[in-house]
Amino acid sequence: MSDTVIKVENLGKKYVIRHQQNQRYTALRDVLTNKAISLGKKLLHPFALCSMPFADSSREEFWALKDVSFEVKQGDRIGIIGRNGAGKTTLLKLLSRITEPTTGRIAIKGRVASLLEVGTGFHPELTGRENIFLNGAILGMTKNEIKRKFDEIVEFAEIEKFLDTPVKRYSSGMYVRLAFAVAAHLEPEILLVDEVLAVGDAAFQKKCLGKMENVSTREGRTVLFVSHNMPSIGNLCGQAIQLSDGKVSITGRAIDVVHHYMAEFNGDEEFLPPSGSLLAQDEELDVTLFHGCDAQGLRKKFFTTSDKVSFKIGYRLKQHLQGLRVGLDFLSVSDGEVIFRSFDDDMIPRQRAPGPKEVICSIPSHLLKPGVYLARLQIGVHNVRWIVNGSVSEKITVELIDGVNKLYGDYRPGKIMPRTEWIYLESGRV
Repeated sequence: MSDTVIKVENLGKKYVIRHQQNQRYTALRDVLTNKAISLGKKLLHPFALCSMPFADSSREEFWALKDVSFEVKQGDRIGIIGRNGAGKTTLLKLLSRITEPTTGRIAIKGRVASLLEVGTGFHPELTGRENIFLNGAILGMTKNEIKRKFDEIVEFAEIEKFLDTPVKRYSSGMYVRLAFAVAAHLEPEILLVDEVLAVGDAAFQKKCLGKMENVSTREGRTVLFVSHNMPSIGNLCGQAIQLSDGKVSITGRAIDVVHHYMAEFNGDEEFLPPSGSLLAQDEELDVTLFHGCDAQGLRKKFFTTSDKVSFKIGYRLKQHLQGLRVGLDFLSVSDGEVIFRSFDDDMIPRQRAPGPKEVICSIPSHLLKPGVYLARLQIGVHNVRWIVNGSVSEKITVELIDGVNKLYGDYRPGKIMPRTEWIYLESGRV
């Protein structure tokens, strides 16, 4: 027997979008007149296809998904990534049978539980307790199955105190905790999870990722996970699918797909300054470029914890300058604290001739924790004056993709997490 649990063939979903033409206002009498004319035509010609729009409008076909094909095996954890509007949520809605495809075919083997929107399937007037049984029934569970899992659901959702409170009084965080707890504990063969987990706090997101890991590896269930959180995709999922404009752009190992996705951002023209523009000007020196880069010096804004993080600095000296120092401050955006300051004056003589200069400053791999960082350019004449004092800056992001903790990320204390060397001496070996 095949272990394929989801098979998607040439899937497409089309929507019709209406655009109002150059007509600012439609009076009520015009609406009533159009309706009357339309009704009269139907009475006179009952078998004729006729219609009269309320207002002059045009129709546009929009394909949210087109020609999408893939297969999912039992126990797979598949990440689905892509920019806003790429078709990720539409795909999950089709797999959940919330909406019908326009073209193509979906074959699913097993019971599906989906968590696409906060509180989907909940009745606002019913209590948390009642909604657990209601949602369980919607997912196809028997009453005995729900009772058997009830205590685990309540404990996971951390809503015991509010169990008999109508869910309309729940916060969005309480909603999503209960919704995820029900969907994950009622033993579906396939679990579909959208970005809805972003509603929860960091501790609950960590808990949910652990649960999804558990239901997949230990219980053999299949998880499809849509997220903009690249560390979560890279650490939780074995495979990933990237959607672009409603089509499959790339599939493969999650880490490879995430790197491909991030590389697209690194190449975006929006990050590049206008050609020939100066970032800073001074009578002695102009700053021509300052940006994060890869080993070849090409612009890069997204890095992983295993990448060397580099910055390329370009400047043009207009005259001989004694005592010049070029460097940067490296800050954590989360708290604004300077992690370190570095200068190049130990590497080259301080007497520098006029002309264009380029230099790359690199931070070793396996040093920075995941997070958002800001590099601020510092150029000055030593012990005399600043030429550029933090006015030129570059923001970069470090993601945990192949770091030390594959599931939860790394939350160890400290500003950095260097890969240190540990050597056991013979006397200390176990």
